[in-house]
Amino acid sequence: MRPLSAPFLVVLAVALWPNGAEAAPGDVFELDLVRAPNGALTHASGPKRFTLAGLHWQGPGRVVFRTRSPDGSWSAWRSAAPEDEDRPDDGSGELRRRAGWNLGNPWWVGVSDRIEARTTGTVSRIRAHLVWSPELRVPIRAPAATQQPVVVPRLSWGANESIRRGAPSYAPAIRFAIVHHTAGRSSYTRSEAPAIVRGIQLYHVQSNGWNDIGYNFLVDRFGTIYEGRYGGIDRDVVGAHAQGFNTGSVGIAILGMYGGSPPTPAARDAVARLIAWRLDLAHVDPTGLLTFVSGGSERFANGVPVPLRAVSGHRDTGATQCPGNALYAQLGTIAAEARRIGLPKVFDPRVAENDAGFRFTARLSGSLPWSVVVRSPSGAEVARGASTGSAVDWTWDPASAVAATYTWTIAAGAARPATGSLQAGGSVTLAVEEATAEPAGISPNGDGQADSATVAYTLTAPANVTVEIVDAAATPVAIVVDRVWTPAGAHKVAVDASTLPDGRYDVVITARRADGAEATTSTPLVVSRTLGTVALVPAVFSPNGDGRKDRVMLTLTLAAASDVRVRVLRDGRGVASLLAASLPPGRQRIVWSGLRASGAIRDGTYSVIVESRDAVGKVQLALPLVSDTRAPRVRILSGPRLRVEVSEPAVLRLRVNGRALRHEVERAGVARIPWSGPVGRVRVVAIDAAGNASAPTVRPAGNARPPGQ
Repeated sequence: MRPLSAPFLVVLAVALWPNGAEAAPGDVFELDLVRAPNGALTHASGPKRFTLAGLHWQGPGRVVFRTRSPDGSWSAWRSAAPEDEDRPDDGSGELRRRAGWNLGNPWWVGVSDRIEARTTGTVSRIRAHLVWSPELRVPIRAPAATQQPVVVPRLSWGANESIRRGAPSYAPAIRFAIVHHTAGRSSYTRSEAPAIVRGIQLYHVQSNGWNDIGYNFLVDRFGTIYEGRYGGIDRDVVGAHAQGFNTGSVGIAILGMYGGSPPTPAARDAVARLIAWRLDLAHVDPTGLLTFVSGGSERFANGVPVPLRAVSGHRDTGATQCPGNALYAQLGTIAAEARRIGLPKVFDPRVAENDAGFRFTARLSGSLPWSVVVRSPSGAEVARGASTGSAVDWTWDPASAVAATYTWTIAAGAARPATGSLQAGGSVTLAVEEATAEPAGISPNGDGQADSATVAYTLTAPANVTVEIVDAAATPVAIVVDRVWTPAGAHKVAVDASTLPDGRYDVVITARRADGAEATTSTPLVVSRTLGTVALVPAVFSPNGDGRKDRVMLTLTLAAASDVRVRVLRDGRGVASLLAASLPPGRQRIVWSGLRASGAIRDGTYSVIVESRDAVGKVQLALPLVSDTRAPRVRILSGPRLRVEVSEPAVLRLRVNGRALRHEVERAGVARIPWSGPVGRVRVVAIDAAGNASAPTVRPAGNARPPGQ
């Protein structure tokens, strides 16, 4: 496709449902936008109506768009991605699902029937994602826990649990809150608000490919709080709202935009109550400061320590204006109010081992009587300290304790108590065991493949841990973890070597205890930028000789000469060797038809292993490949509505009453096809990701039962 010159107007051109059809609630429809002929604003087939819109595009250029209301009036032009870093962290599976696309934000546009876009710079492809999310009236359930504000659960605002792509991930702890606004108008009605929340979930999952809605909580202008990402409102769920800063933060989005006008008092008060409760669960002072190490964003590179407030705006972590100047100016007031709500409180509870034993510290919201209680595994009290004041500071000497895991509680008046566990007693030998780097060779060239490594190790006893990278002369060249108190058990740490030159290194893990005990181990790490981007197209193929996706093409780029080996494995066993040769710098291409020495491969999931070995060492990448030679099975169900049962994800090509229709099915099962009016003769062919097409299935006219029969 030729790049769209800048600026240029594009309109709807390829629709995935019949002209004038009404989308069913909960559906997301995709349309490719193309150059309008001679600049004309003619309207191709499209939806009867939609309420939320977003754009994806390819290329470094920018996109703006506008929508038309049913009365014929057009909105103002809007930036397709005003908040570029409302997204998961780099390297996550959620972000990889839409690799190569710029992801626009979901805009609540109200009831609309047309969309147009303009481009600046180079844009090669634009795809619109349109959502019909009708107004809802939701019941509100009172919370059972004290001090918890009323939160509308996912069930009540209509979350579609069937589209969630994976189980939630949890952070070790919540350290701060990030406040956002969403894209779209701020003058929505009370009944539109839950529809906006539902629309955002549909867009984040079905359009962006994320696991679930990105925000942990959402708040409307009427002060209603909605449960966001699945996993438990009182648990430390990792969201997808602030790239590089998702793990350890709670993301709160106020519906609407607040660049010029502040949020309503009801919304502001609701955010303060929500932050007061949620940060109190984590024993975080809303007015406190912290330093957070970036996981990589447009503003802060991976590994950069960033000073933040406990209640920060999205612009504090990313290159964005979110949450808008008017809302951002109120964050200090919101944080102060959150600190006052629900007093008294315990802040920053900590336990550190020293020569005298275990020292317990915490800050209190005021002068209070406090106590620290240590209990054995059976629940028996083994030690207690108590005093009065605004700070907790007490040390337990475990000299007479038997080796075990003990629990502790810091209590202060009516404040929410802080709890935890520690290992003490006996003479556990300190050791660092089972250190590995995955992958052991990395290519930190910013292409998203093997750019960093994860080092795993096991600690036999609690200790202060330092993780550093040393060169061939054993000279430290980078510090990954600097003397962090770490409990016993298995641990993982991300290692970023983007600032290091190519070479052989060791990742050294050192554990030190207050009694002088020390243990260390290391694992090798190769840094080589010789192997560039590796691509496998298609990732699902069908080597059956029917002319559709029969072959797979592997491309790779080398920055320098290298010995390259390409193998195909299944369940760790070799299936085929595609290449073993010394190659020059540049782009290389390998085409494979699925054949091996003993014949064609069987259907199933394989791994294509690409190994580059230069003077520095070996870097290896693994790419998934699926062989599928079986056509999907499809059945048209009877009834007044148009429904099709399909055996696997597929694109359905239908002809209904003589009209062509295309519908994408993301999972096996029964798919509801958006269609208004009577259903007569239906013909359908299902084509799966490997290009396998089912035999045409036909339901003659007259086989559909009228409604009510």
